[in-house]
Amino acid sequence: MQVLVTFRHVAPSGALRSYAEEKVQRVQKYVRRVNDAHVILSVDKRRHIAEITLNAARHTFTATEETSDLYAAIDLAMDKIGKQVKKLAAKVKDRKHKGTKEIATDASPPRRAVRGSITRTERVPVKPMSVEEALMQMKLMKHEFLLFKNAANDTVSVLYRRKNGDYGLIEPEVP
Repeated sequence: MQVLVTFRHVAPSGALRSYAEEKVQRVQKYVRRVNDAHVILSVDKRRHIAEITLNAARHTFTATEETSDLYAAIDLAMDKIGKQVKKLAAKVKDRKHKGTKEIATDASPPRRAVRGSITRTERVPVKPMSVEEALMQMKLMKHEFLLFKNAANDTVSVLYRRKNGDYGLIEPEVP
């Protein structure tokens, strides 16, 4: 990893340069494929500012700190970068494990998630009503389909909205 240290309005110091390089090198064990780092150390009256930019393969970490001492400013800026690195690591870890979690709504043991499998079960009361009442109810609730008990023939039916805007009715055929 290449570390570039720039001094603004302050005399370049070998000790300060090596301190900054050493602190930045420590991050390399937590972040893979660090390309380069740029440390800008500046003094403006009594303000000592350390600005650190770390370029990794897919991420850029940046921190700026201002104190009365350049060494302390470097430490605080590196702490900020350390927090950013830990946050990214936690996000990546959560993303890897997120696909295996499954919401269980009943007391059954957790099942392994398979694409296209049932992941949620919802219990719905089936009310007896006419087809017209079911159509009005569906329009009011703005659902794509409605399960109801048809009062005319006493069977469970499904009313659904078709892609063209019309409605369809599914009635079971009793043999």
